[in-house]
Amino acid sequence: MKRNIKLLISFAALVMVFLFTGNSCKEEEYSMGNLVAPTDIVINTKIVGQDADNPNGDGSGVVEISVTAKDGISYKIGYSLVENITQTPVFENMPGGMATKKFTTLGEHTYRITLIAYGKGGVSSVATKDILVKSVFNPNPEIVTFLTGNSEKTWKVDKDSPGHFGVGPWEGSSTPEWWSASPGEKETCCNCFYTARFTFSQINATSFSMSVASPDGAFTKTGSLTSLPGIPASGDEGCYSYSGGSSAFSFIQASSQLPADLPSTQTSIVLDGNATYIGYGALQKEYEILEITENYMYLRVQGTETGNAWYLKMIPAN
Repeated sequence: MKRNIKLLISFAALVMVFLFTGNSCKEEEYSMGNLVAPTDIVINTKIVGQDADNPNGDGSGVVEISVTAKDGISYKIGYSLVENITQTPVFENMPGGMATKKFTTLGEHTYRITLIAYGKGGVSSVATKDILVKSVFNPNPEIVTFLTGNSEKTWKVDKDSPGHFGVGPWEGSSTPEWWSASPGEKETCCNCFYTARFTFSQINATSFSMSVASPDGAFTKTGSLTSLPGIPASGDEGCYSYSGGSSAFSFIQASSQLPADLPSTQTSIVLDGNATYIGYGALQKEYEILEITENYMYLRVQGTETGNAWYLKMIPAN
C-alpha cells in the first residue's frame, strides 16, 4: 500500500512539472518581421566592347546586367524598345541578380530595362534604366538570296519530310533527338501547320519584312506558351484563330552559341513584335538557320518549355 501511494505521488509530481515548466502543448508564435519593400535599387549595365571610340558597344548588342537593392531577395527583369514602348515586356527570372542580354535590333537603339525586386512576403518595388546599344550584323549574302530571292519568297512546312517537326535539348545539340514527326503526322489534329505560308521580303540592303498567311489558324500552344495575340489562356496544342500578320525582321549572330562542330549557319532570323511566327507559334522570336539552300531551310527555335529546342523543315511554296 505504501508503495502504491509513493508511485501516485511521483506521478502527480511529474504531471505538475510538465504543466508548469513550459513543456505543455501550446502553439508556437512566429513572426516574419516587417514586410519592407526593397529600396535603393541600382541597375548596373556593362555594354560589351564599350570604350571611348565605341560608347554604345562593339556592335554585338550584348549587355551584362547586375542589380543591388536594400532588402531585395529575388528579381525579375524585362526589356522594351523605347521607340515601341507600348509593347509589354516579357519578364524573366534573374538568378543572383545577374543577367546577360543580347539586343538585336540593328543600328543604335535605346532600350528600357525594367526590374522588379521582391522582398519578404513577396512585396516588390520596380526600377527602370534606359541604355543606348549598338547592334551590327552582316549576314552572308547567300543566306539573304536563298531566303528572300533578293525580292520576295514564300515558304511552307515540308510535311512530307520525316522530322519536319521535332524537339530536342536546347544546349549542346542541333538535332531533334527526343522526338521527330513522321510525314504528315499533324494533318489530323492541326492541318493549319501545313497550310500556313510565310513570305520573306527584302526591302533594301539592310531592311527586311515577313508576312504570315494562315487561313486555318495558327499552330501553337496556349496561354503563357505563346506570344501570338488573341490565343486562349488554356488548351492543347492545336490550330487557333489567327488573322495573319506582318512584321519587320532582322538577321543576327545566332545567340545559341552551338559548338563549332555542330551544323549551323550561326545566323538567326529575329521577328519584330509578337504578331508573326514561323511554322510554330513559339514564345521566342529568334529562329536559328541551321541549313539553307535555294530549295530547303532547316530552323531551330528555343522551346516554350525550359531546355527545349523545336526544329522545322521548310520548303518553297510553289
